Amino acid sequence: MEGESKSSVDVIDEGSEGKGKELLVGTCDLVMRLLAFVMTLVAAVVIVADKQTAIVSIKLVDSEPPLDVPVTAKWHYLSALVYFVGANATACAYATVSLVLTLANRRKGKGMETLISVFDALMVALLFSGNGAAIAIGLLGLQGNSHLHWNKVCNVFGKFCHQTTVSLFTSLLGSTAFLLLLVVPPLLRLKRTN
Repeated sequence: MEGESKSSVDVIDEGSEGKGKELLVGTCDLVMRLLAFVMTLVAAVVIVADKQTAIVSIKLVDSEPPLDVPVTAKWHYLSALVYFVGANATACAYATVSLVLTLANRRKGKGMETLISVFDALMVALLFSGNGAAIAIGLLGLQGNSHLHWNKVCNVFGKFCHQTTVSLFTSLLGSTAFLLLLVVPPLLRLKRTN
């Protein structure tokens, strides 16, 4: 009798431990998806709201005084930033859909999990490519390019560059959240089986 009751207690303990770890995996998944949603949303909103006008002196003729011209910097003037906004908006929309699907299919089969993981990987690639494009154009704005005679612009449009940097950092956090969605749940499940 003692042997029978002990083995059934062990089975119950292993089952409850498995459910606890599965709950941990599910909670981790939801938190990361929510974090990815918030970060990509903030990145897109911050960059879309990014606009600055500055007065730039342009000297047309050496004998005449410089002409002061108002110049505006906006995100949609640079194709790299347009791609960056598109990547973050797409990832934000996907994070919303995947969050709803994850909540709706918590108890169902692994088929949806696999499909969501494939799209998570696509979002990682999309976000990191958008971040790379925006960082490249940001470095040109910050440092210029003497070989092509492109001047620095961040010394003129400081607020614009700072806001772009905040958006880039936030997007990198969102990218990392999507990357962790690919790495952490499988590791937690692997720990559960060992």
